[in-house]
Amino acid sequence: MSRETLIADRIEITDLFTRFALLLDEKRWEDADTVFTDDVAVHSPRGGELRGIDKVVGFMRQSEVEGQHAQHTTTDLLVDIDGDQAAVSANSLVYYYRDGQAPHFTGGLRTAGTVVRTPAGWRIREHRVTPAWTREN
Repeated sequence: MSRETLIADRIEITDLFTRFALLLDEKRWEDADTVFTDDVAVHSPRGGELRGIDKVVGFMRQSEVEGQHAQHTTTDLLVDIDGDQAAVSANSLVYYYRDGQAPHFTGGLRTAGTVVRTPAGWRIREHRVTPAWTREN
């Protein structure tokens, strides 16, 4: 793999995580196929193990809280590319707030998983979420 391809892949994977955070913040569930494979597996303490994009989207929809918004920030993204797949990990800070108010709840998460190259670009195939801490403000 050329250096240019490796750099381009890393940028695309970083963009994938940004798109994922924005999808969550904007509740654009209909765009889930722009970040997940159809057979995605998500593992989290709140949702357990979810397999398939429809189950993941269903869980995200049912987890919505009326009047509550979220702001996800992703940091410390590590990417280890091996051909058409990559192991990824990152930290995520999530701020939950209501219109015009400071956050009432904040959480720090560690995420890890696998992304794969598809004809449509890089997509998340497996995503694990591990809470590190929470704070009620």
